[in-house]
Amino acid sequence: MESKPNFEEIDFQKYLLVLQRRWLTTVGIFVIATTFASLFAYSMKPSYRADGSLLIRTNETSSLTGLGEAIGRLETLTTTNNPLETQAKIVTSVPVLQETIKTLNLTDNQGELLRIQDFTQKLKIENAKGTEILQISYTDRDPVLAAEVVNQLMKVYIKNNIEANRAEAVSARKFIGKEIPGTEAAVREAESNLRKFKEENKIIALETETPLAVEMISTLEQQISDAQAQFVNVNARVQKLQYQASIDSQQYVTFASLSQIPGIQEVLTQLQEAQDQLAIEQTRLQPTHPTIIGLQEKIIGLKNLLQTRIDQSIGSNQQISPENLQIGALRQTLIQDFARAETERAGLAEQITTLTNKWYAYKKRVNVLPRLEQTQRQLERKLKAAQTTYETLLTKLQEVQVAENQNIGNARIISPALVPDESSGPRKLLIIGAGAVLGVMLALIAAFTLDLVDSFVKTVKEARELFQYTLLGVIPSVGKNIKRSSVEQQIPRIIGREIPLHPVGDAYQMLQANLQFLNSDKKLKAIVVTSSVPKEGKSEVAANLAVTMAQLGQRVLLVDANMRHPMQHHIWQMTNAVGLSNVMVDQVALNIAVQQVMPNLYVLPSGVVPPNSAALLDSQRMAGLVGSFTQEYDFVIFDTPALAGMLDAALLNKLADGILLVVRPGVINYDTANAAKEFLRQSGQQVLGMVINGVNIKREPDSYFYYSKESVESNLSRKSLTVRSN
Repeated sequence: MESKPNFEEIDFQKYLLVLQRRWLTTVGIFVIATTFASLFAYSMKPSYRADGSLLIRTNETSSLTGLGEAIGRLETLTTTNNPLETQAKIVTSVPVLQETIKTLNLTDNQGELLRIQDFTQKLKIENAKGTEILQISYTDRDPVLAAEVVNQLMKVYIKNNIEANRAEAVSARKFIGKEIPGTEAAVREAESNLRKFKEENKIIALETETPLAVEMISTLEQQISDAQAQFVNVNARVQKLQYQASIDSQQYVTFASLSQIPGIQEVLTQLQEAQDQLAIEQTRLQPTHPTIIGLQEKIIGLKNLLQTRIDQSIGSNQQISPENLQIGALRQTLIQDFARAETERAGLAEQITTLTNKWYAYKKRVNVLPRLEQTQRQLERKLKAAQTTYETLLTKLQEVQVAENQNIGNARIISPALVPDESSGPRKLLIIGAGAVLGVMLALIAAFTLDLVDSFVKTVKEARELFQYTLLGVIPSVGKNIKRSSVEQQIPRIIGREIPLHPVGDAYQMLQANLQFLNSDKKLKAIVVTSSVPKEGKSEVAANLAVTMAQLGQRVLLVDANMRHPMQHHIWQMTNAVGLSNVMVDQVALNIAVQQVMPNLYVLPSGVVPPNSAALLDSQRMAGLVGSFTQEYDFVIFDTPALAGMLDAALLNKLADGILLVVRPGVINYDTANAAKEFLRQSGQQVLGMVINGVNIKREPDSYFYYSKESVESNLSRKSLTVRSN
């Protein structure tokens, strides 16, 4: 024998699939590493100097408005001092520098705020000779930061200058500002009290509620009077009809129904004829005459026969006089009139009670309306007073703000600092390239590490190696190609309705073909569809497999045996009021619970959720139902709960031909899969095979599919266009 080489062939496709599954992590780490490298490269910059200019002069705007003419005037104490030198000292004052540092968050190498001494070493202020201009410059390794520092320093100086000039207006504004919150709170409290009063007493408009309530009381009184008159009339009619019909009101339905039975009518006719003949013969013959005796015996026999048929009809030995059984139509008409009159009397009694309750409610409301009007006026007066005070303060605040805004500072920016031109710096591209290479390495390591620690089954190959059951079908995932609402996404889809017929339809056709050819000795009649854990798509697989078989001409019964979390009635848009659980406890007949959803396909929903579904499935009644199912239908499919922690599928499999296990990559992990496999092995379950559901065809080799990826994508594109056009 030839020795095999002692090395494993490198599966590049496997590694590409890992990168495809972890593309988000890979791209994220690469982008982060490249970004940090770029930031580091661009942070290594030489020193740059940014320059800005301020114009310092006396503010003359106040003379135009007539307000605050003394504010903002620049004057010196001596004739030798220059006002620009004073303003230059103000620019370099501690408050201005500290605010600039905090605003821009300038820090040193230790991450602490930059000290004033270090900041002033980079700052330079000069007075242009013969002008009223101050030139401010700042030097830093970051040109953008240098320009921001100069511009921010000038903004802070101008802001402080304006604030100093309008101190009086600010003081007034602060005082009013302190008073406004309290006044506003009073307004809100008054509004809240008025609103609560209206809500508690259900008030909309008291001025119109009183006349409407009075009018409604009058209307209700008239309606009550009319209803009572009708009630008296109907009551009299009921008593008269009861007397004319000569029957108890509790028995009229029974007598009326018995009178319509042909057998009883026939006996009644013969009885009346015999009684009439006896009466005639008694006028001319003696009581001991054989004819008289024969007629009397015939009457007794007819009465016994009549009583026997009555007992057979009503199911009891209740004695009913023949006189209460009407033969003609007159008494039947009287009984029907009596029933209608009795119903009308009950309706009038209920109407009188309802109208009376409404009358009492409106009467009670009218009595409290004057007190409610007085309280409402008091609350409205308080609200109006609070609103007046609040509006007055707001008006004063606006006036103060106008006066405050009229104060303009003594300086303005005539030349903002621009970002200096870049100079030659370190080799940025080399640093960025090294960061990109490092990012690729880290991304690959992270992707393969995450894939190794991920315990979920990810591919068809892993599922086959793990379960080692016969692979009967592979169903592709098409959920992202059709837009559906959040509620519709929780309901499985049906081929031909929400899913394209091809290639998903081909996959289900291949699945049903593999099931049919699975056992050539004995034809499969009933299978149990289950999964290891929920959300693997077992209900969708069961429904679509049933559709595929029905389209091939087989009479298929789809039974929703998942009485814990039923789904089939949602899929087929049916009601779940009557179903399998109701049939098993003999509440309803089977033909009533089973519904035909399409040609050759019948669905039996789960029905009312029982307290113990396992007990119902492990019963003789369920065994008898399964036997009747297999005799009446060509194929029976049971949709059962998942195997995790539940015995429903295992119990039902004893009555079926085997289990079809649904496996969905990305949903089931190795621990749960091994537990399910061990449970199936130890319990001796007959597993026909497995179907892999929700497979991403872009992450699987073509050898697992009976169709090409191109056909899937082209058909999904056509389906998506059809959905958008509709």
